[in-house]
Amino acid sequence: MSKHIIKLMRPQQWLKNTFVFMPLFFGRHATEWSYVWPCLLACLAFCLAASGVYCLNDVCDAEADRQHPVKCRRPVASGAVSRRMAYAMMAVMWMAALALVGLGCLYSDDIGKGLSATLLLYIAMNVAYCVWLKQIALLDVFIISTGFVLRIVAGGLATGIALSHWIVLITFLLALFLALAKRRDDVVIYETSGIKARKSVERYNMDFLRSAIGVLASVIIMCYMLYTVSDDVTERIGNHYLYATSFFVLAGILRYMQLTLVDQQSGSPTKALLHDHFIQACVGGWIATFAVILYL
Repeated sequence: MSKHIIKLMRPQQWLKNTFVFMPLFFGRHATEWSYVWPCLLACLAFCLAASGVYCLNDVCDAEADRQHPVKCRRPVASGAVSRRMAYAMMAVMWMAALALVGLGCLYSDDIGKGLSATLLLYIAMNVAYCVWLKQIALLDVFIISTGFVLRIVAGGLATGIALSHWIVLITFLLALFLALAKRRDDVVIYETSGIKARKSVERYNMDFLRSAIGVLASVIIMCYMLYTVSDDVTERIGNHYLYATSFFVLAGILRYMQLTLVDQQSGSPTKALLHDHFIQACVGGWIATFAVILYL
């Protein structure tokens, strides 16, 4: 039973919550413990909150998941975990997440300012998503993208680091790009087997998703390049070679498009990051280059 409970919590998806650290990294405070520990606390709180959302999602999607070639192995859909147990784990995860934020408030008022509200908004938004909004095409992917923005907002609130419009914009666009690529995977399954992962899949098709993914890829690359040559950014950083990091962004976006449009392996962005060496090299190279520019 314990391994099924862990599977229900989807710890491999916690990688998404590293977005909480983005304000810390770009704010040049990644080496200062006074900034790192509240960010760690916020990240852990979001990991617990996200696990609670996955518990609810598996209950809501149990019937549809049983028809899916891969999702049928999820704990609730397969019968390994009961609906009652999934609800209980959901409640435990959410209470633990809020308690963790409350604990942080005892040590710093700054952590409590807005962080609890952001976490509650994230939970409420995802409850609405799981119960109803995931069935509405386009709104579903916009909600997923907003969830990533809330993560970086939480990181900014936990550390007191102000967010630039660039980090918010690029995070939202990148998350939207990945969410649409994932929807393409649902459409492939629907067109080949007739199985609908969710009702909203009826309002997507290959032509629309191919165009939308291409447009977003172009916008992300252009937006990022404008960020790297922006006068206010280069003056604040004190370095005019930030544009060099564009190479890794361009390569990473094109590689993910290749996985999506050629290999049809866009079902899980997390899986791609964990197993695709090309994408790992792009992310690693981008982080290393940016770190040299910011901290050396």
